Amino acid sequence: MKIAVLSDIHGNLPALQTVIEDIEQWSPDVVVVNGDIVNRGPNNLACWEIIQEKERLAGWIVLRGNHEDYVLKSANPLASQEGPEAEIRRFSDWTYSKIKHHALALASLPDRWHWAAPDGSNMLVTHASYQSNRLGIYPDSTDDEVRERFSPLPTLFITSHTHRALTRTLDKSKIINIGSSGLPFDGDWRVSYGRFTWTAAKGWSTELRRLEYDRAQALQNLFSSGFIAEAGPFAQLVLIELQIARGLIHGWHHRYHDAFFQGEISMQAAVDQYLEENDLTKYREMPKV
Repeated sequence: MKIAVLSDIHGNLPALQTVIEDIEQWSPDVVVVNGDIVNRGPNNLACWEIIQEKERLAGWIVLRGNHEDYVLKSANPLASQEGPEAEIRRFSDWTYSKIKHHALALASLPDRWHWAAPDGSNMLVTHASYQSNRLGIYPDSTDDEVRERFSPLPTLFITSHTHRALTRTLDKSKIINIGSSGLPFDGDWRVSYGRFTWTAAKGWSTELRRLEYDRAQALQNLFSSGFIAEAGPFAQLVLIELQIARGLIHGWHHRYHDAFFQGEISMQAAVDQYLEENDLTKYREMPKV
């Protein structure tokens, strides 16, 4: 049994195309897309339509991540249209405007997939953890935190969400974070996905694949799609995340969330200050890769 798992595409079309090509060369029995297909990136409709086609024609299994949930919040007619909450939600609103006709399909996605091997071992795939699709595993997560978020542990637990690839063994279980197929945050801009094989002779074997892709085209797409111009100040952080392979929006929230919601600073001013504080302003223009 050969199982490929990809995740956290975030509307990065060139990256998705590269990952799909590599997966199809390997020819797995099952492909699982572990959430965050859309949002936080430019080519959401194209990526979603490709994944839907794979689901329909090739039987791919598609799961929901937290960014699908964010886009669905933008579909709520009662959602605030002005003020801090609306401004925070702006790039999700932009994504929703591109894929709103697919909202029902997004809402119907399951949140996990399970496979039991003939020897009694098992594999479970979910976007982050049992607790929430926003509570994942990081390199510095303690054993107790992992047990709380992932128990009962299967033989092989496949998670994503953090955009940081890692492998960890705990209580005779192997936990693998497959990283991101669109927006890595571990300092390595190459995208990643997981290959998992079970055989009667050897049991489970695992491989994390890292792939170079057309990052120059991905950066250009951020501009040509209208994302940078229309999706609000957070779009500027995404532009830099793609260049440096580090997450920035979480750090911005930690530093400026309260001041922004209390009206002490505008979002644009907070983004400007955050970039200056972290010596990142040089990445704001259309880069040459």
